[in-house]
Amino acid sequence: MPATDKSIAQARHILAQADALLIAAGAGMGVDSGLPDFRGNQGFWRAYPPIARLGISFSQMANPGWFHRDPHLAWAFYGHRMHLYRDTLPHAGFPRLLQIGSGLKHGYFVFTSNVDGQFQKAGFREESIEECHGSINYLQCVVPCCESIWTAHELEVRIDTDRFRAIDPLPSCPNCKGIARPNVLMFGDWTWLSSRNDRQQDNFSLWLQSVSDNEGNLVIIECGAGVDVPTVRYNSENIAARSGGKLIRINPRDSNVPPGQIGLAMGALDGIMAITSGPT
Repeated sequence: MPATDKSIAQARHILAQADALLIAAGAGMGVDSGLPDFRGNQGFWRAYPPIARLGISFSQMANPGWFHRDPHLAWAFYGHRMHLYRDTLPHAGFPRLLQIGSGLKHGYFVFTSNVDGQFQKAGFREESIEECHGSINYLQCVVPCCESIWTAHELEVRIDTDRFRAIDPLPSCPNCKGIARPNVLMFGDWTWLSSRNDRQQDNFSLWLQSVSDNEGNLVIIECGAGVDVPTVRYNSENIAARSGGKLIRINPRDSNVPPGQIGLAMGALDGIMAITSGPT
């Protein structure tokens, strides 16, 4: 049996024994839904040619300073992403994982660095998701003048696509009337309001503790979590080590795992379907 087939068979068997499922997801989870891959400057620039012409990298663009220096450019970037995520349908791997997790004794939890809200759109419960980098579907003040975080679900950002500039009026803070920004943790970000994430983190900790207290058999399925910003990977590995759970890492390029865990060099959708279909 080829190595990949053997690993898939092992993953199926492990998943069949699970009574708690942690779904961990990085940016690669959304690629099979048609979302752009920002891996490296070339991937980012293919998605945003106007920013390529300016020679600005993703880490430079995803910085709160732009909302002060050039808020029309900042909101062109984040407004475009906001509408892209809204218009994107989650791929079939999302409902497959939801179906499996919902049927387990201790249920599921999602830990993701993605800010796109795709898990909520696919039907996952809000209270069972931690978005460690925030969400583009919520807003806060740029300053910030207050601790308020509010929904962006009804927000429409108009963009001059030729100039790649957001068109006035820009999103504003209801308290001070200044510029608003997404409640997303950006690079070099000291003004991100974390209270929403703090509540999610508390929910996650309580779920993990409940699984542990009840001697649950935890399986972690990690999809598309890269090594450049390895928050999701480290979290998966640490939880697996602490809990004695099993990690199934699905990643087409970076599938290496600690000893005793399973790595599959596959895309998210193919990997999910492979380990959740057929005999165990």
